[in-house]
Amino acid sequence: MTIPYRPIAFGLFALAFAALLLERAQAGGSHFFPPVSDPVVREECGSCHLAFAPSMLPARSWQRMAGDLKNHFGDDASVDTASTARIADYLVANAADTGGWRHGGKLLRAVPAADTPLRITELPRWVKEHRQVSARDWKEARSKANCPACHRGAERGYYDD
Repeated sequence: MTIPYRPIAFGLFALAFAALLLERAQAGGSHFFPPVSDPVVREECGSCHLAFAPSMLPARSWQRMAGDLKNHFGDDASVDTASTARIADYLVANAADTGGWRHGGKLLRAVPAADTPLRITELPRWVKEHRQVSARDWKEARSKANCPACHRGAERGYYDD
């Protein structure tokens, strides 16, 4: 009895290809960043702005940010020591270059390893993705960091157009 290898190989290839496409579709394509799942991070960071997905910045950026919450983009975002440690640990563990590399690596492609970006809105990939946004749309959004103004699914991690 001969085994028909060619149809089996073709079937396995088709199955693997379909699984790859399905995974990408389920993850929201190339514009998905897993949202913050830690309740302390979501509460403390999300009380003033969208709790940004940790996979949008490298670990060194989150460490630097957590190390100076008293001067958080012009505001004092200080929290108690235990909360600061928990927030920093979570963000670093899920950063683009650590636990969140699968989703955030695309945002960091043009960022030199020596750089420590603090603003997602200044990342080369972010700038490229948003270059066509009109001045009127930015005015309506009131801030480049106000992702939910244009991306209705931002709080769930979806940033499709």
